Amino acid sequence: MSSLMINLFLTGFAYVIIIYFMAMMTKSFPSKGRDGSDDGDGGVENLSPPKIDLPPGVIWPEDSPKKTKPDPVEI
Repeated sequence: MSSLMINLFLTGFAYVIIIYFMAMMTKSFPSKGRDGSDDGDGGVENLSPPKIDLPPGVIWPEDSPKKTKPDPVEI
């Protein structure tokens, strides 16, 4: 077996071992004494959109005046 094949085999083996350890380290382990239903964010849940202060003359599309269709012109 040539040295190239040995190097390729050892590199592949090292790659598999590194991927295995990375998968084990990033795996989420359940904590003892918890039921696992908590997402961990904490705080008060606020679902309202933020109030953004717009410069003068700029309005949100929802607040724009409703345009009425002009009457059709008869020729």
